[in-house]
Amino acid sequence: MVVLATLLAGAALHGQDRGADGIWRTNPDYDGRFTFVRLRWGSGNGGGFRGMSAAWNHDFPRAEQNLMRILSELTLVDTRTDAGHILTLDDPRLFHYPVAMMWEPGFWTMSDLEAERFREYLLKGGFAIFDDFEMEQWNNFEMQMRRVLPEARFVKLDQTHKVFDTFFRMKTIDFPHPMFGYHPNYFGIFEDNDPNKRLMVIANHNNDVAEYWEWSGTGLFLVDPSNEAYKLGVNYVMYALTH
Repeated sequence: MVVLATLLAGAALHGQDRGADGIWRTNPDYDGRFTFVRLRWGSGNGGGFRGMSAAWNHDFPRAEQNLMRILSELTLVDTRTDAGHILTLDDPRLFHYPVAMMWEPGFWTMSDLEAERFREYLLKGGFAIFDDFEMEQWNNFEMQMRRVLPEARFVKLDQTHKVFDTFFRMKTIDFPHPMFGYHPNYFGIFEDNDPNKRLMVIANHNNDVAEYWEWSGTGLFLVDPSNEAYKLGVNYVMYALTH
């Protein structure tokens, strides 16, 4: 485990190189490689709940940059480590990529068209990760998801679900929120509301997993929870790519 911790921290530090010329690019041309997609919201219904129209950009770009470096160095996934996407839910390019992640869904709003396109994305095989929201912010997140999947049921997941054991066997999924120390909860939406079918959505409620990715290797957070946060991210990607 010490070796793994060292490798994770080292890979994250190397990830700060941002490619050969030192630049992290956004919205590159499609080339078949696995590319991180960050979902940008705020274009519908006044630009974000309570005026938080730019909260989607938290941890950018170090969080995805570091996770992609980890994925590249520790798996066989052909991963793009010099660029990522920032896409709205109604962008047709979203359908080129199997995994998309949203920050701060407690303040997320969207247009009717975005809700329709997001539903299509999920039902056609897309996998969405929601992160960085706490406490009563769940209410807005659930309200928006009801617009996307009105029939969906949220299922609380425990460590026995295979999404937490797809590539790494985790010590624990209960590592604390990095800023507030909350005990996290993980909720999923399954295809046809059947827990035996594909997991389409996972929500890290009362956690900020990407904060660990952003600041790994800096000494700001302890190594053990940072490792578990990386394992979680890699497991999510590997689950999506194999289901």
